[in-house]
Amino acid sequence: MSRFLAIAILSGVALAQSASSGGSKSGQDQSVPQTALESEKTSTAAPALPPLPRGKSTVIGGTIRGVDAVRDQLTLDVFGGRTMKVVFDQRTHVYRDGVISGLRDLRAGNRASVETVLDGTTVFARSIHLLSVSAEGECQGQVMNYDPATREVTVRDSLSREPIQLRVPADVVVVRQGQAASASGVMGSSDIKGSSIGSLDLAAGTLISVKFQSNESGHGLASQIAILATPGTEFVFAGNVVSLDMHSGLLVLVDPRDDKRYEVFFDSAHFPLSREVHEGADVTLNADFDGARYVARAISINAASGK
Repeated sequence: MSRFLAIAILSGVALAQSASSGGSKSGQDQSVPQTALESEKTSTAAPALPPLPRGKSTVIGGTIRGVDAVRDQLTLDVFGGRTMKVVFDQRTHVYRDGVISGLRDLRAGNRASVETVLDGTTVFARSIHLLSVSAEGECQGQVMNYDPATREVTVRDSLSREPIQLRVPADVVVVRQGQAASASGVMGSSDIKGSSIGSLDLAAGTLISVKFQSNESGHGLASQIAILATPGTEFVFAGNVVSLDMHSGLLVLVDPRDDKRYEVFFDSAHFPLSREVHEGADVTLNADFDGARYVARAISINAASGK
């Protein structure tokens, strides 16, 4: 009988150890899916946002007409009578009267100054400043028309196909830049500030930069106009030829100082190029701005290029 009890006790111990071992194994099996789930969550985490688009930024002032939180874009009624679509994301910084805010504060009716940059063909908002006072803006482009009777100028800027219309007060601040310019800046005569604006200054084809703000009725009022180039202005470009098309008469050069590309046209029949002018050549080129494009007048090979 005692022998039977001993066997029964030993059997019970064995079963208990087996159950304990099975429970431990079950616990290990249950931990596997959790680890896999955590790994899956890590692998499917949102990727890091790309760096901000590079390039020259432009400040656009207006009133937010609507915000599409699904497409991450807003519609801006720009002072001057046009409408623009602007996209944004978590990289966009939002401020309200100079204080850091958030995307959740973007609402229809807000006055805003939006720092924009081209991201391919899309206008992207680097920063959005929500303002309690009249918003300010800036545009740069080519004059399409100026009406001296109404003192309204129509400008085609680089960010939109729709032109912008601005009123030009009689006391607007004018900055006239020198007539000869290099590829990375203006040189020659000093800027002339504070003089009055005239019809010739805003002739069709003139390149200008305008700072403006809105009045009570929402129209854009120019506060400062910089005359960048008028038809007939001579420019001096210096850089390396990266493309040369004799058939279409187009030379493209890059200034190594600012890494910008400049397209200059020439008449191959009346402006023959020497053999030294080829892709890779370092040249200095004089060109006239005719209101639509740069047209070559003279070209020379720089000494470093001829070595």
